Amino acid sequence: MSVTREAVLDTLRRISLPGGGDLVTSDMVRALTIEGDPGAQSVRFVVEAPDPEAARRLEPIANAAEEVVRRMPGVAKAAVILTAHGAGAAGAGAPQAKAPPQLKIGGHPTPQQGGPQKVSGVDRIIAIASGKGGVGKSTVASNLAVALARQGRRVGLLDADIYGPSQPRMMGVTARPDAPDGKTIQPPSAHGVTMMSLGLLLKEDQAVIWRGPMLMGALQQLLTQVNWGRLDVLIIDLPPGTGDVQLTLGQRTQVTGAIVVSTPQDVALLDARKAINMFQTMKVPVLGLIENMSTYICPNCGHEEHIFGHGGVAEEARKLGVPLLGEIPLSLDVRVAGDSGTPIAAGEGPIAEAYARLAARLVAGGMG
Repeated sequence: MSVTREAVLDTLRRISLPGGGDLVTSDMVRALTIEGDPGAQSVRFVVEAPDPEAARRLEPIANAAEEVVRRMPGVAKAAVILTAHGAGAAGAGAPQAKAPPQLKIGGHPTPQQGGPQKVSGVDRIIAIASGKGGVGKSTVASNLAVALARQGRRVGLLDADIYGPSQPRMMGVTARPDAPDGKTIQPPSAHGVTMMSLGLLLKEDQAVIWRGPMLMGALQQLLTQVNWGRLDVLIIDLPPGTGDVQLTLGQRTQVTGAIVVSTPQDVALLDARKAINMFQTMKVPVLGLIENMSTYICPNCGHEEHIFGHGGVAEEARKLGVPLLGEIPLSLDVRVAGDSGTPIAAGEGPIAEAYARLAARLVAGGMG
């Protein structure tokens, strides 16, 4: 009989905590591994307490958890490690070595009363969204942030695409953010933009394997536990689609408006309509649409080609009664600039000018 991860978690849910709840629903079980042949498997897991003092109190709970897992059918061995955030969990009465402050990202969100709230110090929040992936939403977000900064605005960029954070590479940021007090992140800056991404807290190839509540908690922390300072506008690069992150942002945060990015072809527009409908349902104003990869001009002969079609986003904007904010050409230079960590809007040329016009339009409309 093979032991499954879900069976172990179900067993651990029986271990009640003194203050209520259990180890699993309180998000304290980490690094659960199951090894060995069916019928004689070894189960290891970590119980992570919020601080060393709590870890000492949880020693009997951890021992009970180890014992109940050991008695499961098919389990030959069980081992638990009890840890704590910050300093390690030492024995009772032992002196505590002072460890560098650490900030845990990805817990369950804390309750919030009173509807959507403002982010301290931030005048406006603009969400950059798309119905599907691959339309260049993150590229638009980084370049728009840089273009607004070049027009004298105080700009922040939050990479809320938690499963696929790409802004560190696009903005050329590799330094790990500091959290001197273990609670507040001091974000880095690049190209005149203050930016933050979960990607800065992970190894580049490390996957984020979280369920919805962890995503929602991470977004809340990235909004409220980052020292954004005074910003005229915070650009939020959302993940594609209409999932937990978008819903959490709309329900918990006062969003000035959303910009939906799409390429011209029908399949992209089909999903873009869903993103627009989501924002309308959440009462978040749609500021307009952007047609990305709108046209391609051959650098050798100057021939213009509409690889993904053309004008579909403009027609959709007309039907919906929202502005077409810009048409961004498809260019190899955009990809090269993003991969090199210097968004194309930071330089000169036709595409940088397109982003400058887009930023100027938002500033003139009071949205940038």
